[in-house]
Amino acid sequence: MNKFVLLLGGSVTPTRRLREQIAGGRVLAADGGMAHAAALNLVPELWVGDFDSVTPELLGAYPQVPRETYSIAKDQTDGELAAQAAMARGATNLVLVGATGGQTDHALANLLLGLKLAKDGFSVLMTSGPEEAYPLLAGRLELELPSETRFSVLPFSDLEGLSITGARWPLDGVNIPLGSTWTLSNLSLGAVNITLHQGYGVVFSYPAPKP
Repeated sequence: MNKFVLLLGGSVTPTRRLREQIAGGRVLAADGGMAHAAALNLVPELWVGDFDSVTPELLGAYPQVPRETYSIAKDQTDGELAAQAAMARGATNLVLVGATGGQTDHALANLLLGLKLAKDGFSVLMTSGPEEAYPLLAGRLELELPSETRFSVLPFSDLEGLSITGARWPLDGVNIPLGSTWTLSNLSLGAVNITLHQGYGVVFSYPAPKP
């Protein structure tokens, strides 16, 4: 897979699992997401955005990184611009680092962006380090999670035919209405397999840090 790591403006805590997930990926930064580069020991190949969330100190720290500057009066978020830049470079696998945390509207926009990218055929992981989010579409989703990892399935529509195996509380072909909290706070027994007949949502997981 042609993996791209997109540095976004949400929260990030560098964990060993996060470092493993981004290893070997090409890196792009979206606006203030560049602030995560130093902690992750990354130097992006491109920095995009309107730069309204960037301090002069951060600008001065990466003079060698090429920039694509957009007007504040644009029609996409900086994260979406970074995703488009990655797709133009042949990305098939996208890791959105800093997709959650920060402003709720931006976090939700990133989750919906992840869903759209997954619907368009891209492999997508959204992560802050301690919190991971995976788009859930009709079909099958397998998550490699440490045993006893807490995870939740959040429906963004009515879910039809949801099955979960590899969990303390498995499900078999159930229907979950939009707004239901039935599928929050499950626990993995190892690899978790989720199948869905119809609908879409997001799976959140909270892997404990490796010792």
